[in-house]
Amino acid sequence: MGFLQNLYDGFYLNFIKDDRYLWLVSGLKNTLLITIFAVILGTIIGFIVAIIRSTYEKSGSFKILNGVCTVYLTVIRGTPTMIQLLIMNFVILASFNMNPIIVGGLSFGINSGAYVAEIVRSGIMSIDPGQTEAGRSLGLNFTQTMQLIIIPQAFKNVLPALVNEFIVLIKETSIIGYIGMMDLTKGAMTIQSRTFDPTWPLLAAAVIYLVIVMILTFFMKKLERRLRVSER
Repeated sequence: MGFLQNLYDGFYLNFIKDDRYLWLVSGLKNTLLITIFAVILGTIIGFIVAIIRSTYEKSGSFKILNGVCTVYLTVIRGTPTMIQLLIMNFVILASFNMNPIIVGGLSFGINSGAYVAEIVRSGIMSIDPGQTEAGRSLGLNFTQTMQLIIIPQAFKNVLPALVNEFIVLIKETSIIGYIGMMDLTKGAMTIQSRTFDPTWPLLAAAVIYLVIVMILTFFMKKLERRLRVSER
C-alpha cells in the first residue's frame, strides 16, 4: 500500500494539483501546431529544391537556381537547428514581434526542407531515365512528366525516409523553449520547477512523444501497404 500511495501522491502532486497537467496539454498543442506547419513548409520547399537539383543534374537546366539551392542546403545542413531557431527569432524576425508558433514553424520548416530535398532528389534520381523519355514521347511536357510519372514513383521509394524525417522533426521541436515557447518539453520542465520532482513530468513528456511517433509510424505502414497494393 505504501508504494501505491507514493505513486498516487506523486501523480497528484505533478498533474492534478493546481491543474498542472494543463501545462502538458498546452505544450502538446503548440508542439503539434509547430510540427504541422513545419511539415507542410518543409515538404513544399523540399520538393521544389529536389526538382530543381535533379533537373539540373539530368539536363543542366536551372543553373542559377541550382546554385541557390546548393547554398541553401549547405548552410542549413551545416549549422545546428538550435542556432537557426535563435537566428530566426532574435535576428531575422526580431523586429516583427511574431507569434512563436510561426517563428518555430518557419525555422523548423526551412530546416526540414533541406533534408526532405535530398531525400526526394535521391528518389527522383533513382527512377529510370526511360520513364522520362516515355512521358515525353506521349506528348507530356516537363511539368506533366514530373507530376504524373516521376514524382509518384519517387514518392513511393522515399516514403519511409520522409516519415523518419518527420519523426525527427517532431522531436526536434523540443528546443522551441529556448525562445520562450511553451511546448511539451517546456511544459514538463515548468511542472518540475513547481514540484522539484523531475521523474513524473519528464516521463510523461517522453510517453507522449512516444505515442505520437507510434501513431505516425502506424499510419505510415498503412500507407505503405496501400501503395504496394496499388502497384499490383
